[in-house]
Amino acid sequence: MLVKTYSSTVFGIHATTITIEVNLGIGVNFYLVGLPDNSVKESQQRIKAAFKNNDLKFPGKEITVNMAPADIRKEGSVFDLPIAIGILAVSEQVKIEHLNEYLMVGELSLDGSIQITKGILPIALQAKKEGFKGIIIPKENAPEAAVVQGLAVIGVENIREVIDFMNDQTSIVPFSMDVESTFLHDEWILEDDFRDVKGQMNIKRAFEIAAAGSHNVILIGPPGAGKSMLAKRLSTILPPMSLEEALETTKIHSVAGKIKNNKGLITQRPFRKPHHTISDIGLIGGGSYPQPGEISLAHNGVLFLDELPEYKRQVLEVMRQPLEDRTVNISRAKFSIDYPAGFMLVAAMNPCPCGFFNHPEKACVCGPGVVQKYLNRISGPLLDRIDLHVEVTPVSFEELSSDVPNEGSKEIRLRVEKARKIQKKRFKNHEGVHCNAQMSKSEFEANCQLDRESTELLKMAMNKLGLSARAYDRIIKVSRTIADLDASIGIQSKHLAEAIQYRSLDRGNWGM
Repeated sequence: MLVKTYSSTVFGIHATTITIEVNLGIGVNFYLVGLPDNSVKESQQRIKAAFKNNDLKFPGKEITVNMAPADIRKEGSVFDLPIAIGILAVSEQVKIEHLNEYLMVGELSLDGSIQITKGILPIALQAKKEGFKGIIIPKENAPEAAVVQGLAVIGVENIREVIDFMNDQTSIVPFSMDVESTFLHDEWILEDDFRDVKGQMNIKRAFEIAAAGSHNVILIGPPGAGKSMLAKRLSTILPPMSLEEALETTKIHSVAGKIKNNKGLITQRPFRKPHHTISDIGLIGGGSYPQPGEISLAHNGVLFLDELPEYKRQVLEVMRQPLEDRTVNISRAKFSIDYPAGFMLVAAMNPCPCGFFNHPEKACVCGPGVVQKYLNRISGPLLDRIDLHVEVTPVSFEELSSDVPNEGSKEIRLRVEKARKIQKKRFKNHEGVHCNAQMSKSEFEANCQLDRESTELLKMAMNKLGLSARAYDRIIKVSRTIADLDASIGIQSKHLAEAIQYRSLDRGNWGM
């Protein structure tokens, strides 16, 4: 006798449906084929113990389990439940009528309970795409799968519930969620606010420009000047995520197992802050069984690298390609995986080892050439890919003690949204381009024309600062964003002048 159950495996951030064929033959052997890894092979012992502890009969005959397609490697313990149900069905302990209607995933404990798993959202999306009536998953994962509308989400706690459900002995109410109301309710919840920041008006302005055009930023200043505090609040002035962006972000976090507290949908832009001891694989992703790294977990949000020179040079250099392409490709001998990496990079650093170079009050104690050597830990090509270089100065006592109310994140965010709407209209016919920082060469030439006065100003700045061709493009893109904030059709010389001042930390000008 042969029965089929259905499960799924995640490859990158996309799921592939796996057909599990269970055949009962003559003999007493157990065969598990279809390119399973060790954790899948160990399912036999977990299933046997779960059957024994729940008074279920494990067939005393030859059982062959094939996981098709056989050319895809099967990893993890999520196949325990569909294999177990297949064995019960082939031994006539479970009805077979509903097996082709539901896709199942879940790890079995020895007592028959079903453990939480990761990658549920892409699995649910694929189940709906392939026409399954529903999906049977661990109860803790139900809010995540319920994001997919039109799919019956059956959350279960143990194998007995699944058996009774398949045998029509009990009914389980599918878990449901009003995605749109949840999305709209959560999008304005802000834990941090620019209203808490005293002074630093020039930094707030730089962050407003960065958020409006999705530009990368580096902050350089002495200890205690507020670099980390400012960076943490950048995500609060970014435009709200669209439902499409929220789903894509949730998929990445689901695959990485980062969705916590039974939250089905990530509605706020991610803010990731990895420690400077992180490895290159931890940053961009990878491993024997590739997982998304920090730059992918920051997709549609902010990646904050504090104390930038303290990161290993190799770790920083691997970011250069993702910063340009907004995706990271992880290649192995037999396969290749792409993870999205559309993040805003915000970096912070001290100006020198002692931290007080260019400080208005404290003297720098670093020796000759030390400042330049410190900056040389960050390569020129990486600095070129950072649009805004902003010097952070200490806040005065008068500003700290002032009772004048500060502008909050919501007010800044409204201006950012207006600028983004202009860019959305500008790039409506260009797929994958949503803001000025993403412009291709053709879009750059069509939307960033300079008048004669602006051209002469930029030429003078290029010669004085020794800027590269990439810096030339980025200055003009930033000036285009500043013009959008002013609701200006064209780029004016004042927009370009403001953009140029944000390149003041380039290698030819800083630390001399």
